[in-house]
Amino acid sequence: PSTDELIYAWHPDGFAMHSMRSATVSRLYLQVPNDTPVQEWSDDRIWTALAERLGHGHDGWELTPGPITEKSVLPMRSYVQTPMRHGSLFLAGDSAHIVPPTGAKGLNLAVADVGLLAPALVDLVRKRDPRLADQYSDAALRRVWRCTHFSWWMTTMLHTAGDSFDTQLQLSQLRWVASSEAGRAGLAENYAGLPIGF
Repeated sequence: PSTDELIYAWHPDGFAMHSMRSATVSRLYLQVPNDTPVQEWSDDRIWTALAERLGHGHDGWELTPGPITEKSVLPMRSYVQTPMRHGSLFLAGDSAHIVPPTGAKGLNLAVADVGLLAPALVDLVRKRDPRLADQYSDAALRRVWRCTHFSWWMTTMLHTAGDSFDTQLQLSQLRWVASSEAGRAGLAENYAGLPIGF
């Protein structure tokens, strides 16, 4: 990894992200058109685009290339299944909701779902008490919709659309987040994660 910090980058050519997964592995994202065949992106082309978009050489920071072990084109999409309960079927995680990785909420949402669902199922099965199970979908969806909005907001703020109007809106939003205490606090609260009971 080139850094132990998470880097999100807005660039006129498209979004880029650097995320350290371990001491030896990074996860890197590079915005490309949805219909792009992955074969069009050689390792060299990927590293060149990442260096440009992430700011290689800026203030002494350097992107450290290495072997690329996996490539895929991932659509930026959101989906929420409502309700998250159908009779005795309870949905959690990706079976109930999909969010783009820009907001880093997928796994957090799945864990939060299970945190609500586990005690509900224990009460339902062991105590024959359906109250938590009956509340599960509504309780989980409060967090799901908040996190879905945050992921959408991050995606629309950082992924270029190729249109000068949208570019100016994105730059305005980025300036606000960078210069406003309220903007930074809102991003931090949503990014770091909401309390389980939210």
